[in-house]
Parts: sequence; C-alpha cells; structure tokens
Amino acid sequence: MTSGLQERSPLACLYHWKKTQPQTVHFVQPTGGGQVSEYTWAQILDEVRRMAAHLQSLQLPPRSQIALLGKNSAHWIMADWAIWMAGHVSVPLYPTLNADTVRYILEHSGAKLLFLGKLDDWPAMQSGVPASMPIVRLPLSPEARGESWSELIADTAPLQGEPDRRPDELATIVYTSGSTGQPKGVMQSFRSFQLCGSLLNELFPLTAQDRMLSYLPLAHVAERLIVENASTYHGFKVYFAESLETFVNDLRRAKPTMFFSVPRLWTKFHLGVCAKLPLKKQRLLFRIPLLGRKVKRKILEQLGLEHVRIAVTGAAPLPAPIVAWYRSLGLDLLEAYGMSENFAYSHFTRPGDAKTGYVGPPNPGVDCRIGDNGEILVKSPAQMMGYYLAAEATAEAYTADGYFKTGDMGEVDSENRLRITGRVKELFKTSKGKYVAPVPIENKLGAHPKLEVVCVGGANQAATYALALLSEDTRKQLGAGGDRAVIETELVTLMEQVNTGLDPHEHLQFITVVREVWGIDNGFLTPTMKIKRNVIEKHYEPQVERWFRSGRPVIWEGA
Repeated sequence: MTSGLQERSPLACLYHWKKTQPQTVHFVQPTGGGQVSEYTWAQILDEVRRMAAHLQSLQLPPRSQIALLGKNSAHWIMADWAIWMAGHVSVPLYPTLNADTVRYILEHSGAKLLFLGKLDDWPAMQSGVPASMPIVRLPLSPEARGESWSELIADTAPLQGEPDRRPDELATIVYTSGSTGQPKGVMQSFRSFQLCGSLLNELFPLTAQDRMLSYLPLAHVAERLIVENASTYHGFKVYFAESLETFVNDLRRAKPTMFFSVPRLWTKFHLGVCAKLPLKKQRLLFRIPLLGRKVKRKILEQLGLEHVRIAVTGAAPLPAPIVAWYRSLGLDLLEAYGMSENFAYSHFTRPGDAKTGYVGPPNPGVDCRIGDNGEILVKSPAQMMGYYLAAEATAEAYTADGYFKTGDMGEVDSENRLRITGRVKELFKTSKGKYVAPVPIENKLGAHPKLEVVCVGGANQAATYALALLSEDTRKQLGAGGDRAVIETELVTLMEQVNTGLDPHEHLQFITVVREVWGIDNGFLTPTMKIKRNVIEKHYEPQVERWFRSGRPVIWEGA
C-alpha cells in the first residue's frame, strides 16, 4: 500500500490513483461477443466527475439517498463513487429481487433517483420502481425510460476540485438479504470503508499488481469490501464477469491472484471436477509424486484458479471435506466470517494457520466473546451506525456494553479461532423436547458429492429429516435415464453414517430428494446463496406428515 493511503477516504484514494497512475487500466468490462472495454484511472475519474456534476445540478437535498440496481459492472462502481462525490448516499439493491422488495427498499430508503444497470429480468422488477422516480441508465442496462449515462456525461462538464467526505458521514445503506422477514437497512459510514481499506492489508498484503474477478453481487458487503473497497485502496485491476455461460472464459481472462466465492459455488466447482474425475481416482493419482502434482495443477487450470494466491470463502459454512479437497490441490482456501452490520469485517483465517471448520481468529481491531446462550458477540471497528429508521431494532441488536448480537452460535478454540455451530433462531425442538442445531447436520450431509444443498427440519416432529437438492450433474444423469436405485443406496448409507455421529434425538428419519431446483429467482435462496429456511420449510410443510408415515429412508418428492 502506498504510504499514507490507508489514512485517506475512498474518494481521496481515487484522486491519488488519477495523479500517480492515470493511464493504468483499472476496470476490464466484457461488452458481449468476447469483446471488452478497458477503463484507465484517468477515464474513470473523468466519467465519475461528470456524473457527480450532473447529480449536483439536480439540487437534491444534501446527503440524499440514491439507489443502484444492477449486476456488477465498471459503471456500477463508477456510479457509487459519483454518488459520494456529489455528496449523497448510495443504496445498492440486489439484481435478483422481486418487484415487491424493490418497491419496499426504494420507498423505505427514500431514494430520490435510481441508477439502472445490467439486469437479467428487468420486466419482473420494473413495476417496483415508482413511475415518478428519475432513472439514469448505465451502459449495458436494459431498455427503460430515463436518461442515458453516456449522454449525460457527454453533455456535462466535470466537477472540479477534490470534494471529500468526513469519516463519520453516512456512506451507504445496505439492505440485508432478508433470509427472514423484510430486509433491514444497515447504515455504514465512510470510516468503515477507510478502516477496512487499511486493516485488510494486515490480513493479507495486496498490491496494484493483483487481479480479481467481480461476479458476486456488489450489493452485498463482502464483494463491496473485498473487490470495490480493496481495489480502491490498493489499486489492483478488477475484471467483471459477463454471464454464467461465459464465466469460465471470464475467469481465464482475469487470471485472478485473489478469488472470493461463496460455499454454493465452491461446492459446484468441486462437484464439476468430481463428475469428470471421481474422488477415488483422484486419490490414486494424487499419490503418484510427479503425476499427482501435474493433475492438481491441471484441475486448478481448468477452474481458472492456477494463479490464485489468496482464496476466500464466506457467507455460510462450507463442508470440511470440500475445504480439505481444495487445500489438497494446493489452494489454501481461507474461511472468513462477517456480516452487513460490521461490513463483513469480523474474523478471517490467516494464511498458513487454517483449521478446517473454523473461520479464524478476530481481525485486527475486533473483539469477540461467546454469550451465556452460546451466541457470538462481536465488537468491530467497522460496526454499523445503526438500522435505517429503526432505532428500536438497533438497540435490540447490541448488548449493554456495545457488542453486536450476531444471531450465530459458536465456540472458540485455544488459539482464539472461531467455529460457527449454527443460528440461535434456527435451533428447533423435536416433539421429544430436545433442541437440534440443523447447520452442523447440513454440513455433514452437504459434503456428499451428489448433493448440492441441504435443509434439515423437524420442529415439533418425532425426529429430524433432511430436504436435499441433488447436484446438477446428478440431476442430468437421472434425466438421461440414470438409475435412482444407485443414488438411493448412497443416500441411505450417508444417512446411516451421519446418524452415527449424532445424539439419538438428532437422528434423521429420512432424506427427501426435492424436485424443484432451489434458486434465488424462486425465493428459496438469498442473493448470497444461503438457504431461506423459513421459505423452504413452509413450502414443504404440507407433505412432511405423509413422508413420516411412509417409513421410507429416502423419499423422492412427487414420486
């Protein structure tokens, strides 16, 4: 990091890079058909200054909320910076929300204007945007009403000087992904961006020579921290993904040196490799010294991760066998833990000090303790300013001495490394009157190569059970005439193995293979690909009693 840069605001960092590296390419944006547009620091700052000048010309009240709706792109981040430079507050929305949630966030936040970016299904969201709300269309946005970013900056002179923001000012309102109930607006200050820009470098050194691929939603604090904010402070190049279909090519173009993903995607990568090269064969090949190294290198090359020196997983637990598999390839997969309320700055596994199943010790400046009920309590330098328009909810979120109540349960080992054991509110009682923590059971089941995601239930039932979505490759095999009986035998064996490690009251009675694919679009997963437990349980609840009565260990929904 350039000396003294860590003491500056994000906007001050932009001015620094424009002065010191004006012709260095910072953003690489796919534009379709294998083509890309490159943006230097000089080009970026010119566009940001022009859009900031346009926003100021609208004479909105000082520190107005301005919304950002779109998939990751160079102009998404430019719009974020322009909002700040103009003296306002950014409100990012996930690009997969339904119209009702879009409407709720826009109304609740009091947004005065919407930047509309790249989207897959704008018609499904369009009715959630008030007809009276001004819209600025970013490059790559769908056809919509409103003004064009490109035309506005062509007609607007750049804002002069170096306008800046104070550390204690509100920078952004991040609406939580809402795994239960309506999303809450988490208020984060510029101090959080500044502190994280500095402190992140103490965990792993970043330089302007690093590269990252941006594809997880920038509306989520983790991507905002690790990609947008880290690149702002360290100046490394950011590549953007075009689509799911082009993801592999996007990854190979970027050749990332740092790669951040969520468990669902790490699992899909793992399942994809194992479908082509079964685990049993991998183990045999890995034992052969020279050939083993070549095979491991080839796997990483096929994934586009051969240049990665820092690999991070977060947002939810990743089954221990999958973590161990990546580490066996030579990829030191580091687990991280944090949330919107502390700008994802809480715990991080240190390189060379990984312990499978643990998310590492507290980050520099973070204090953590375990409450009397087993809840993880955290005090972070990036703690939120509070929930927007929700003083009561803000007060309830903290202990009397200022620790944030995470809602997660955990335990700490002798080296102060944290292990997440479940959610406080996800504990449920069976009819036997004993509590069950579903997450550890889900992690054990989810390590099986034929399962993509699992949800364990059993509240007020005589026993627990699991709902399981088969992996994509397994679903394709069945669709092509594969034998269910083989999969059923494997699932029975899996359930018996898992049950041997559980207390009697936790034992699974059956596994139901669900028919519908759980996704973000149909509401079963949050935008960060965590299961929406309440939605899943409600959807399958009418069938649970019948499944229990069937007495079968494996049930195929709809069969």
